[in-house]
Amino acid sequence: MRMLTAVVTMTSALSAHAFCGFYVAGGGAELFNNATQVVLMRSGTRTVLSMQNNYQGPAEDFAMVVPVPVVLQKENVKTLSKAVFTKVDTLSAPRLVEYWEQDPCYVPPPVKRMMMKSAGAVPPPMPMADEAKAADYGVKIEAKFDVGEYEIVILSAKDALGLERYLRDSRYKIPDGAEPLFRPYIQQGMKFFVARVNAKKVTFEKGMAKLSPLRFHYDSERFELPVRLGLINAKDKQDLIVHVLARGQRYEAANYPNVTIPTNIDLVPSTKNEFGPFYASLYDKTVAKAPKAVVTEYAWDSSTCDPCPTPALDEGDLLTLGLDVLDGANWVVPEIEVTNADKLDPQDLATVKSYIDQAQNQVRYRHSNGRGAWGFVLTRLHARYDKSSLGEDLVFKAAPPIAGGREFLTNGTTLEQGAVAYGSNQFQGRYAIRYPWTGPIACTNPVRGRWGGPPGGGRPPPLAAQDTAFAPRGKDLGTFTESPVSELGVSGKKQRAGQPVNLVSK
Repeated sequence: MRMLTAVVTMTSALSAHAFCGFYVAGGGAELFNNATQVVLMRSGTRTVLSMQNNYQGPAEDFAMVVPVPVVLQKENVKTLSKAVFTKVDTLSAPRLVEYWEQDPCYVPPPVKRMMMKSAGAVPPPMPMADEAKAADYGVKIEAKFDVGEYEIVILSAKDALGLERYLRDSRYKIPDGAEPLFRPYIQQGMKFFVARVNAKKVTFEKGMAKLSPLRFHYDSERFELPVRLGLINAKDKQDLIVHVLARGQRYEAANYPNVTIPTNIDLVPSTKNEFGPFYASLYDKTVAKAPKAVVTEYAWDSSTCDPCPTPALDEGDLLTLGLDVLDGANWVVPEIEVTNADKLDPQDLATVKSYIDQAQNQVRYRHSNGRGAWGFVLTRLHARYDKSSLGEDLVFKAAPPIAGGREFLTNGTTLEQGAVAYGSNQFQGRYAIRYPWTGPIACTNPVRGRWGGPPGGGRPPPLAAQDTAFAPRGKDLGTFTESPVSELGVSGKKQRAGQPVNLVSK
């Protein structure tokens, strides 16, 4: 399953984002992951997994196979809109900000202290899973139901070879090497969530299926992500970006090394046009120093951000991602059904679905728990691996709060570096381009190193580093950095005197 965000290869030359399961196709089609985003919510033993998949390949039926710890029923599975995935990814992505040095002769007014509150022919469908004699293979169909465009089957199996043969004989094209990867999941007693897509219900654009995101939830003592099956579809390196939402708690890997991404690095102005290559270089150099490490890129309260490349998550976003089932069903979301949907063209149907999403976000009834949609920490974890470097699935553990990547000073003069222990989670990958003051200085005691918006007013929004798996790699990190990156031994191009001192706005 690739739990939490992932984007996959568009061509064989590009790096793929990892998926916690794998794709299978009907006929002789060969499938490769294209793009997957996954968001996990966790409370107690309950996990809610939301997953958006894009697939590039022939316009024919295909399916996803994902290991799950329990037998899922129809009420555990639903489809979502895609917008929330973009929002989560943008909010947590490493960001580039721009600061202009303020007039050294400017005298700010006294600060008033305030109390703060807190298209084409459609091929024939693949056979239904039960058309093969499952029992002959040691396979049992535990549940079967439809959700949106997905035909979902939950399978259990006695042995890996039988499961592989069953899927192959059911006309699913299983990638080579599946049997040994099935084996440990079967030994653990896990089930297999098979979500097959009916191509008659899906729009294809340039060979890519536009699928509704899936969400399902289950209870399990272990909080883990079964990523090894994703290697079946891999051609090269895969990027796994995991977003975890949990109340008052950040997470990190329990069975791999953990590092935080170097942050608060000043960059040369030209990096604005090469932010993706810069970040790919920074990430690669970080994991080269800590092989097999899982990199923390973000840990912050989901309802706030500073600076914000997109609005923070609101109650509707959290309900969409699983809050309605996270706290013992203390939220009720009305179900709305569209009749005669097959008579609507795709554009009209998309409009109707948008209205439904809005209505469901507005008509929600809260139960007695009272914990609400506040206090959730959004953690972003990033790993990059290939078939030879990933030995076991990713297991998560609770981790203490950290801070870093803020325009905060240590000792009154030096911008904080790295991650430090803190009372709340306020860590982000943040990088800055600073433009020194070039105007006249006509006062006796000029104050340098005050940073804010551009001279003409306003301030450009932060630039989020997204789809970095597709960015050119192998560039010299030192060509981008102006300030040193002490964790990686990069000296930077220069260090301006008095930089940075503080951030002001006029």
